[in-house]
Amino acid sequence: MFSMFKKKSQSTICSPADGQLIPLSEVSDPVFSQGMMGPGFAVEPTSNEIFSPITGTVTSIFPTKHAIGLETSDGKEVLIHIGIDTVELQGQGFEILVSETNKVTPKTKLAVVDREYLKSQGKKSTIMVLFPSVTDTYSIQSQSVEASEEITFK
Repeated sequence: MFSMFKKKSQSTICSPADGQLIPLSEVSDPVFSQGMMGPGFAVEPTSNEIFSPITGTVTSIFPTKHAIGLETSDGKEVLIHIGIDTVELQGQGFEILVSETNKVTPKTKLAVVDREYLKSQGKKSTIMVLFPSVTDTYSIQSQSVEASEEITFK
């Protein structure tokens, strides 16, 4: 389990989408699978809606709409990265529904992604939830998840 989720200031982490939860090590892009952007987990989505995995604040929205930075209510950084190599699409196929400084919960819809468009452009729609400032190791089990469902780390 992450140290950022231990002690009194424990933060709950939820799935950002309906789909298949997978360990980050199984993501096809080595930038993510080798942990270069920090530990985390991924979801192979089965729907186009993306929700906040945390209660907190939107801190950044990338101009290419493929990534959203969040901060938990106790100050921990979380990055949602939508798709593999989707930065190349320059925002096409993404609709962002929040703005910087918006307060969010796991019930807050952050974005809608056109998975069919991503597929037509040869891009995977895998969603990575990353914790850039965390150094602990942990594991998750592959399983089906629903948006806003709490994720259990071991």
